[in-house]
Amino acid sequence: MTELVFSTERDVRVNFGVFAGRNATQAEIDDLARALRGEATTFAVVAEERHEFGGDVEAAVRQIVIEIPEGSDDRVLEIAERWAKDCIRTRSELGELGTEI
Repeated sequence: MTELVFSTERDVRVNFGVFAGRNATQAEIDDLARALRGEATTFAVVAEERHEFGGDVEAAVRQIVIEIPEGSDDRVLEIAERWAKDCIRTRSELGELGTEI
């Protein structure tokens, strides 16, 4: 099963589109940035829409990527997950599926 929020060696990623059925809004990204300010001195939030093609397969992924130079920690994961769940519950394009988060 796809995870809502996960970390890599370089960043924290939110599979926003899979669970929300839409892109994150600018206002939602600003809310995330405000929530993260106390956890890192510098960071970047990237709204990514990626299209991959190969053979008979086509995929589109909409993620939020949080780049933090100090590395990701549990607190950043918690903030990102809480933010994503709040956004999805508030406004999901998936109808009832979005309320199950």
